[in-house]
Amino acid sequence: YQYSAGIVYNNFVWPKDVTDAQREAVEDTAQAILDARAKYINSSLADLYDPLAMPVELVKAHEANDRAVDKAYGYKGASNDATRVAFLFKLYDEAMSLLPKATLKRKAKSVV
Repeated sequence: YQYSAGIVYNNFVWPKDVTDAQREAVEDTAQAILDARAKYINSSLADLYDPLAMPVELVKAHEANDRAVDKAYGYKGASNDATRVAFLFKLYDEAMSLLPKATLKRKAKSVV
């Protein structure tokens, strides 16, 4: 995955049924991540995201953001990044597809 400061929040479309409160929760928790990072102005992202040395307030900010995003997108799966990202990519694929939803849900028939 590749993230940048200017585009990471724009990669996934918002769900059609997201409420203003859910959108604000994601915005607030994203800002809390930035605020937690700002406390360590002399640290690189590599330093901040070292699994053995990640600041507690940054861990908590990311956990709160995960919960807010999960709620906004209706995600109820496992709380690991791989499962969550797979769910988001599936939603993105469905949102960007030119095919009708019924076509996307149908399983391909095997050819013998």
